[in-house]
Amino acid sequence: MKYLLRSLTMVPILALIATFTLAQNDVKIIKERIVADLMATEIDDKMVEALMAKMNDDGSFKGINYDDLSRTASFPHGGHTRDLVYMAKAYKNKASKYYRSKPLKAQIEKGLAFWVKNDFVGDNWHDNQITTPTNLGNLMLVMGDELPKDLVTKAQPMIFRANMNASGARPSGDRIVIAGILAKNLLFQEDYQEFDKIIKIIEGELKFSTGERGMQHDYSFHHRVDRVNNTDSYGYGKYANAYGEWSYYVSGTPYAFSKEKINQLVDYYLDGIYKQQVYGIYSDVSVKNRSISGKSSFQPHGTLEIERVLVSTDYRKDELEEIIRLRKGEAKPSASFAKFFWQTEHFVFQRPNFYTTVRMFSTRNRNMEEPYNGPGKLTHHRADGTNYLVLKGDEYLNIWPVYDWQKISGTTIVQKAQLPGPDQIQKEGLTDFVGAVTDGLYGAVVFDFKSPHDPLEAKKSWFFFDDEYVCLGTDIKSKANLDVATTLNQVLLRSDVNVMQAGTLEKVSTGNRTLQNVKWVHHDRIGYLFPEPATVNLSNQTETGSWAAITDQKNISKEPVNEEVFTLWFDHGKKPNGASYQYIVVPDVTAEQLNATSQNNRAIEILSNTSALQAVKQSKLGITQLAFYQAGEIDIEKGVNVRLDSPGMAMLKMRNGRLYELTLADPSRKQSRLLLSVSGIYKAKGENFRTVVDEEQNSTLFIVDLPQGVYLGKSVGFKVE
Repeated sequence: MKYLLRSLTMVPILALIATFTLAQNDVKIIKERIVADLMATEIDDKMVEALMAKMNDDGSFKGINYDDLSRTASFPHGGHTRDLVYMAKAYKNKASKYYRSKPLKAQIEKGLAFWVKNDFVGDNWHDNQITTPTNLGNLMLVMGDELPKDLVTKAQPMIFRANMNASGARPSGDRIVIAGILAKNLLFQEDYQEFDKIIKIIEGELKFSTGERGMQHDYSFHHRVDRVNNTDSYGYGKYANAYGEWSYYVSGTPYAFSKEKINQLVDYYLDGIYKQQVYGIYSDVSVKNRSISGKSSFQPHGTLEIERVLVSTDYRKDELEEIIRLRKGEAKPSASFAKFFWQTEHFVFQRPNFYTTVRMFSTRNRNMEEPYNGPGKLTHHRADGTNYLVLKGDEYLNIWPVYDWQKISGTTIVQKAQLPGPDQIQKEGLTDFVGAVTDGLYGAVVFDFKSPHDPLEAKKSWFFFDDEYVCLGTDIKSKANLDVATTLNQVLLRSDVNVMQAGTLEKVSTGNRTLQNVKWVHHDRIGYLFPEPATVNLSNQTETGSWAAITDQKNISKEPVNEEVFTLWFDHGKKPNGASYQYIVVPDVTAEQLNATSQNNRAIEILSNTSALQAVKQSKLGITQLAFYQAGEIDIEKGVNVRLDSPGMAMLKMRNGRLYELTLADPSRKQSRLLLSVSGIYKAKGENFRTVVDEEQNSTLFIVDLPQGVYLGKSVGFKVE
């Protein structure tokens, strides 16, 4: 009996031991994956040799100014701990000649001793809560138990500045990053109970946070409460990729994230991030904020983030694998779409041969990120209806040192002697009539622009079709005794510039001039077509600047930068009172092709460009797009009248004089429904609309319920018959 009782007592103990052993095995797998990731770095032995030669006797590195901890210095100290990690990877890499090198190990220890002795704390919280903890934590994981225990103990408080009570651990991308640093260090310390808590925090961060920091319901991302677009910056690397990294580390273990969360991450990648990247491959300058002041390289984004997600789900697998092929150069762009990020007021339009965007702001969102820590000091006007266009993706690559920041592509700006200080960049919007109407394939954008920087207002709109888009501006008014310019494009000069002027085709010589009676301009496979002969200003010459001139960061090159630049703009003169413009942009076209189609304006008909209504019809597609600034009506073709009973936007698709698809939107976000009348009898009813037929007047009233709540500003569309 005693033996039986003893055996029964042992059962739960053995079960507990077994459970503990399984848990140990799970965290061992996770830790091994993390270390394998760290050790995947390719080691250059010459670089290791150079780092060893740079180390001083006290463990510091030559070339680092350890005295300057200011925000604008960009914390060069981070290079110290980063280099220690690189040296540690070489020490642990069997392919390196420094594998298990005692002199290298001694230098790693000396460098760490120097750091923990001085404990450098930068003026920027990021230095102390992310940069240093990341590097020191990685050093612990790579070196393991081979570091002296006293150095490990002294480094721990510095690593634990990355904790869930840290100021940077606020909900958004930084929260996941800081939680990840903490989780890695808990693995190093074998504190599995706390690790379990932190993993749950990371998993819970993938969620909609519309109106606050984080992912919005349109799959854009706001890092701060200013609601500035950060989708391709914080929302990419520090949110989506950081989350995906941990989803991979814990996959196949009891810590694995739910399929629902992983699938939501996939939606965010495909419907948010990749739609704000050129063809889903390259970074898009239109969504850059202060980082635009830094030099960039032109290369595809990697595929690791997608490969990691595919470990846990096959949701939308074909679309993810297509992005992988595009980024590896195994496929050419084929996707066509239009998307309006209504929470961010950013519009994207793509065809297989071009990618273009419109960036705006309103009373709901601020215009631009503040120039935190120095960069971005000239970005005052980069949300004033910016319209960048790329065919390849590198058309604006590193143009910024020589850029005229008051002639930004697509914008209408008062030409000041100089821009105000960086503290005047971020502004609240002054207008709420900002939005777009889109069915996911075509779309139009409206911006009832009121500048918070200058006494300037304008009504601006864009209308997008397969092979061209139309840009309209009217009611341009300014009280400043300064010229006002609307810039069609400012871009790197990549080809000859051809102009059709007064019936004569001419290749323009280098310089800066005003041209009259211009029918079209062609540069770098892009045509700028004027429905009525126009007077334009054109510059195609070398411009000079420097990287140091566009940032307040320290240690930035002051060397002159020279770039050849193409700029095309309208000069509306001083104090314009009702000026207007109209032009058609034709991407991926030769000068010969542009000339052959210019006379019929490529089936484009500008129906209206007034302060009440801007409207364009593409007759080949049978699409009419309208931006009503007030209630009004217009004949869109013979016998077809359209009337909207309030401000709003509409897109009608017609076939043989009959409406077959209707899309509506309310840029003001104030209405719960729109009332649109159209000629013809349409007895139809749907989930979000109904019709009232007036047979005597041969017209139909569409009563359309609009999206509400977090979907305010989103388009609603339906088939009519």
